[in-house]
Amino acid sequence: MSTLSAFGVSRRSCVASLGALTLAPTAWLAAPTSAYAGGQLEEPLMDSVRTALSSAVSNAAPPEPDFPSTEARLVYLRWLGTMSDRLRKRKPEWEVRRDFLQTVWYESRRAGLDVALVLGLIQVESAFRKFALSSAGARGYMQVMPFWTRVIGDGDAGKLFHMQTNLRFGCVILRHYLDRERGDLFLTLGRYNGSRGRDPYPNAVFAAQRNWLFDGRMTG
Repeated sequence: MSTLSAFGVSRRSCVASLGALTLAPTAWLAAPTSAYAGGQLEEPLMDSVRTALSSAVSNAAPPEPDFPSTEARLVYLRWLGTMSDRLRKRKPEWEVRRDFLQTVWYESRRAGLDVALVLGLIQVESAFRKFALSSAGARGYMQVMPFWTRVIGDGDAGKLFHMQTNLRFGCVILRHYLDRERGDLFLTLGRYNGSRGRDPYPNAVFAAQRNWLFDGRMTG
């Protein structure tokens, strides 16, 4: 994809594994998910970084899966079915679940991120609520701070309640922080939440990530 060069991400890293284990999460669905107040902090960006991030969020390509083989497509369909079952109590309507999961899958892989990690982050940040709004002003599924639309977007913070726009911004920002922290996920997640160096938020996301792990191996 053309936007990968903006991140300095290889195509290989973008086609990362969907996960290592298949779990059957039920307990987390029975209780409300705790929200973690916080948000990304606005920091100066070099012109080259700003340009790269702007390019990464402006590409309006639709979140259509693209598969190199029939086997890869079958793995994706198994993933979609498994994740849909896990998300059913949060999003009862099949079409809504499908569109949401397909977009998360597309935007995560486009940014070279683990899909289970992104779903775990969404669980912690917004409990899968499209119109979530934090006390700090963070918006939507991935609780993106409005200043990002001014820094690397068109300045319309209202668009952060649009599903793909929110997931696009969230994944682009998370990838930016991951690159900045040289692959250290603990520090990356802390920076995303505005609590860099402290344990609660990264640990919550790592715990939630386990609910979305998936064994993508084909059997039979």
